[in-house]
Amino acid sequence: MKNSNTINIKNRKAKFEYEFLDKYIAGIQLAGTEIKAIRQGKASIAESFCEFQNHELFVINMHVEEYSHATHFNHNPKSERKLLLQKRELRKLEKEVKNSGLTIIPLRLFINDRGLAKIQITLAKGKKIYDKRETIKNRESKRKLDRIKKEFNS
Repeated sequence: MKNSNTINIKNRKAKFEYEFLDKYIAGIQLAGTEIKAIRQGKASIAESFCEFQNHELFVINMHVEEYSHATHFNHNPKSERKLLLQKRELRKLEKEVKNSGLTIIPLRLFINDRGLAKIQITLAKGKKIYDKRETIKNRESKRKLDRIKKEFNS
């Protein structure tokens, strides 16, 4: 079980595309072959998002590769997976999404200490083009500053 704690699959693009408001940790309802594939690190949340269906939250577009040692009982790689949160958190998120047009984006997929798959989701607001330009400008100025510091210390 020691290897399972090193699984930490991130959504790197989300930081650039969205402004984060609230973060939550949710459990995921998975099939047996899905958790085995995730423990091998064969999952991606880069293009995924969350949406409500009948007052339940599902992660859509999360890709979990088929488990290599499974038979015909293997899972569908792109199926919707139910997220497990407390009722009050679900109600709060659903209200926010409906009223203010915010989105729920998965940030990180990981295995906790007990060996369970968890997903960190965030209530997010899409960035405008000028916000993205500002992010790029800040990132480039930070790089220049780091380069100057490195040259100065050498």
